[in-house]
Amino acid sequence: MKILIAGDGKVGALLTQVLSMEGYDITLIDSKQTVLENSVERFDVMAIQGNCASMEILEQAGVMDADLMIAATSADEINLLSCLTAHGMNPNIHTIARIRNPEYSNQIYKMRERFALSLAVNPEKQAAVEIEHLLKFPGFLKRDTFAKGRVEIVELRIGSESKLKDVALNDLDTTAGCKVLVCVVLRKGQAIAPDGNFVLREGDRIFVTAPTDNMTILLKSLGVITHKVKRVMICGGGRVSYYLAQRLKKSGIMVQIIEQNYDKCLELTNKLPYACVVHGDASSQALLDSEGIKDCDALITMTGMDEQNIIISLYGNNCGVPQVITKIGHLDNTQIIENLPLGSIISPKELCASAIVRYVRAMHNQTGAAITLHTIADGHAEALEFLVEKNTRYCGVPLKDVQVKKNVLIACISHRSGTEIPNGESSFNIGDTVVVVSGREEVLYQLNDIFV
Repeated sequence: MKILIAGDGKVGALLTQVLSMEGYDITLIDSKQTVLENSVERFDVMAIQGNCASMEILEQAGVMDADLMIAATSADEINLLSCLTAHGMNPNIHTIARIRNPEYSNQIYKMRERFALSLAVNPEKQAAVEIEHLLKFPGFLKRDTFAKGRVEIVELRIGSESKLKDVALNDLDTTAGCKVLVCVVLRKGQAIAPDGNFVLREGDRIFVTAPTDNMTILLKSLGVITHKVKRVMICGGGRVSYYLAQRLKKSGIMVQIIEQNYDKCLELTNKLPYACVVHGDASSQALLDSEGIKDCDALITMTGMDEQNIIISLYGNNCGVPQVITKIGHLDNTQIIENLPLGSIISPKELCASAIVRYVRAMHNQTGAAITLHTIADGHAEALEFLVEKNTRYCGVPLKDVQVKKNVLIACISHRSGTEIPNGESSFNIGDTVVVVSGREEVLYQLNDIFV
């Protein structure tokens, strides 16, 4: 499959990395030659310098033979025009545009066909949804949902006082108070697929699968005190903050936004009259103290600088803020920040890339493609949800008699009657959905790809 990627920024670079590793034929388009040279050196891709909305440049990039156009430049208008032009030159091409401006949200939804868009993605809006999800379940570092909200994979860190410290996975259900499955453990930057004899240690980050109803039981059993979030302090007044404030208002949560740019403060005040907008430097300890950081239920750091977000989050943790969420734009140095008390890490570019990769794989495999795809364990693993179809192998066969590939785990099965963490006697049938965790050594396009 031939894919054109317009824009070699954070999202474009991540997509180039992921899709080129999966063997797709990638051609990059960007106006900056130095940026393109860096990607060409790192990945097996072609590169064209120029305006991606130009017919001439698109023709040079091979738009007539391309299967997909992904427009992820910094300008929404250029992304739209690029997709419209590409579709005009090649009516069979699929198009994906990154659209970030809130003013365009409604018309993109209503006029998607006129803009010739197969898919529109908004990283900031996706990040806001993810943060709201985390605020509803304080205690988890990350939450990924499957089976229409009936199944989750959550991330927990084993602290010095955790009840899971030094517990073997065979004894986990007793400690957890419910049926759960640890599908991946991150220990010192290494992803491990544990067996029942594996013993959890302090500092481990574990990824737990369970029906959503069991998550509250899990937190209570672990003694993790959660309380309803009533007041949130947001550092940085960008698009994520705007989308998040809108969502939190519906939940009756008080929102306080600290933004250094005065004009942006005025804009936010007009658009979010129910929010408390403070003009000031969010990295100022004196300002944070005067605005009541020690009394807020959650601190969310979303300035435009990762380093500033990290420093503010560290201070918030030191002040005893119950829940801290940190936005990180560059996740290349995960080992550096892994052991820092930054709470939950949010990466808009990764959320956006996951949505696009899911679409690409669905194109690659027209039937049986993953319904849901989440990257977990700092990119070392993927969690995918598949629908069991007529051509799926081993329907009705107990899992003890099914051979699956190495580093692939069947984590959960959702039947019409309910959801279960499977054992050897479990089986799946047509119409069920199956959540699979894979080590990413091999791309899984459909459920049959997991079997030996």
